[in-house]
Amino acid sequence: MRHHRFLVSLASLTVLTAAASLTLVSAQSPKPPAKAAKAGWAPPRTAWGDPDLTGVYSNDDETGVPLERPAQFEGRRIQDITPEELAALNKQRNEQFNAGVAGTEFAGGIRPPTHLIFDTFERKHSTPWLLVDPPDGKVPPVTEEARERARRPRTGLGRGVSSNANPIGPFNSYEDLGLYDRCITRGIPSSMMPAGYGSYYELIQGKESVALRYEMIHEHRVVPIDRGERRPHIGKDLHLDLGDARGWYEGDTLAIETTNFTARSAYRGASENLKMTEHFTPVAPGIVEWKVTFDDPHTWGRPWSFAMILKKKDHGEQVYEYACHEGNYGLKNMLTGARADDLKK
Repeated sequence: MRHHRFLVSLASLTVLTAAASLTLVSAQSPKPPAKAAKAGWAPPRTAWGDPDLTGVYSNDDETGVPLERPAQFEGRRIQDITPEELAALNKQRNEQFNAGVAGTEFAGGIRPPTHLIFDTFERKHSTPWLLVDPPDGKVPPVTEEARERARRPRTGLGRGVSSNANPIGPFNSYEDLGLYDRCITRGIPSSMMPAGYGSYYELIQGKESVALRYEMIHEHRVVPIDRGERRPHIGKDLHLDLGDARGWYEGDTLAIETTNFTARSAYRGASENLKMTEHFTPVAPGIVEWKVTFDDPHTWGRPWSFAMILKKKDHGEQVYEYACHEGNYGLKNMLTGARADDLKK
């Protein structure tokens, strides 16, 4: 049984936990080999001939995988890490995680039963880190334009208005809190990154479109499928928090290209020019590799990519209601507390 209604008050914790996840492949540099499909295996097909990806998936097992290469693996590529090293790493991470959630205080004084927060207490990471391109496992340096954007106060996916002088706050309006705190969106691909809970996703296929439903904030995307000539994206002056998506099939792989993001929701402070390309590739029964590539010359000097494994769930498991606003007094209390502080000044 999965518990969610209690968890919505822990959005701040989830933002911190979720920041530790991503990976991709670049179109402008040598691509690391994708996970090979299981020998002699071919994915099932839909009635109209596409690879059948419909189902509920989870990446709980990847919770806590760092986005970038850890310092202990300096100078090594992701494909150089041996199964024995990964097993030892999982054991170490599992011990650290369980030690971190033990005791009588957790998450700044909140102490609910931890089984209500986390879907798994065992690290079963399939990879030591997520970023697969560039080969050094590091997000490319940001441009001067991106650094200048970061200096400007703005409301985004995190908590509060961000600025160098005041990284959190002030809380003068609901707009001073991030989109996640306000139950609007966690953004993409963040809504599909493992965060200790809320790590279920449903993919629903039709002949003309594909829908992706995320447990986190219960948001979803409907992606039109192109066959043959690719249709253009919406006009460049139109922007959406989840962007404008177009999908197609490349053999057994579902590809989705998303553009037209809003500045407030673009991933990792990217600009409205961000192009995000996802590839969903079935590699074994019930196993899909999800790769994401980010391309935004206004933010990074080159495209970069991360990848992770999604596991199909059986036994009727499904994506349940997130109920983000139910019992969520955080926004009201923060604004009320800020006004009380004002009276003391």
